[in-house]
Amino acid sequence: MNYHFIAIGGAVMHNLALELQHNNHHVTGSDDEIFEPAKSRLQSAGLLPEKYGWHPDKITTDLDGVIVGMHAKQDNPELLRALELGIQTFSFPEFIYHHSRNKTRLVMAGSHGKTTCTGMLMHILKAYRDFDYLVGSQLPGFERMVRLSDAPLIVIEGDEYLTSPLDHRPKFVHYKAHAAMITGIAWDHVNVFPTEEIYHNQFSLLIDTLQPGGHLFWFDGDSELKHIAEKSGFPQQESYDAPNYENVKGGTIVSVNGEKYQLPFYGRHNLQNAAGVVKMASTIGITEAEAWTALQTFPGTAKRLEPILETENLTVIRDFAHAPSKVQASVSAVREQYPNHKFLAVFEVHTYSSLNPDFMGRYKGTLDPADAVCILFDPHVFELKRMEVPSKETVESRFGKGKAMNDLGALMSWLSDETSTDQAVVVLLMSSGNLAGLDLNYFTKSNRS
Repeated sequence: MNYHFIAIGGAVMHNLALELQHNNHHVTGSDDEIFEPAKSRLQSAGLLPEKYGWHPDKITTDLDGVIVGMHAKQDNPELLRALELGIQTFSFPEFIYHHSRNKTRLVMAGSHGKTTCTGMLMHILKAYRDFDYLVGSQLPGFERMVRLSDAPLIVIEGDEYLTSPLDHRPKFVHYKAHAAMITGIAWDHVNVFPTEEIYHNQFSLLIDTLQPGGHLFWFDGDSELKHIAEKSGFPQQESYDAPNYENVKGGTIVSVNGEKYQLPFYGRHNLQNAAGVVKMASTIGITEAEAWTALQTFPGTAKRLEPILETENLTVIRDFAHAPSKVQASVSAVREQYPNHKFLAVFEVHTYSSLNPDFMGRYKGTLDPADAVCILFDPHVFELKRMEVPSKETVESRFGKGKAMNDLGALMSWLSDETSTDQAVVVLLMSSGNLAGLDLNYFTKSNRS
């Protein structure tokens, strides 16, 4: 088959392109900008466009399909040409469903934790089943973020964000899940979902697409989610919560049905997620004991409480947290795991939602467990998104704790001052950006090691 990708450089899009090429399809693509690691991976596969931009002449009648990424606009010249020629167009969620319509589809959803949960389920299945997958981050032990084969089931990270320029429904409604897990609901993407009610409704749409005889699992500690799930009336639904656990060095020990399992990760939110994932695995015949046993070797996912330095006196952890609920979960997890360390939390205001001065107030209290806090923001990011640049005082008042900074030099000076102590220190770096260009080797060069 011949496929053309519009916006081939996206995280999922380029992985899907690589997988289709791996499966002996002919693939081409276009984009107006492509960043690493997509650029190098596409180049190695011979799929990197010769020049950036949109080229309608690439859209020809011999194409079997055009796959459109969210980065493309409605007036994209290649998209318009495909529509003019009547070539079948897919968003990537539509294409994934097209491929998996005869498979059992397991979908992970929620405002937070879905990548980790998808990774957990994939790790469990790797020990017991053949399966396809779509996940939003590169995972250890898996060559690509997408696998499409003849396997009888597929695990999908279900995103509530818009499907494509032509389809403003959430991505996860296209998957028509046989089993779905919702980790929690916390208003995000305020540029797309201007009210909490609209945001919450996306998850009702997901439940509406569950297949007859399917299963719904949801986190018991989220009152809004509980209301949505119970109101749906979906017949086979069940809540979950974290099992009993104790923190140990390097992870946690959970107690389930009289058995103990030592897990190489920590954080109550991760243990809640694991409990839900175990229930998801049970829908395809994997026992609780088998699932918890498999999770004892789960390697984690990139940038999710990922340790980048561990010495006797200094521990540095990188995390992707950006929404208030994610920040709160990560900060609480680190505080619980390192109760006797001096705890430094660095949070970069980067996403559209976090840049919004009104929404910013939702972060108040999320950083309180840390001993010292840096709130990093780049005025240029505000300017690019045509938003008013707030003062440092405004940022500090919205968060309620911490020192606001807007350049790399100030951050490095603060880190140097705060780590100059005889006490063991743990540093949590939270960002969906690049932390003002901070070189993480800065910590390995520290004389504190």
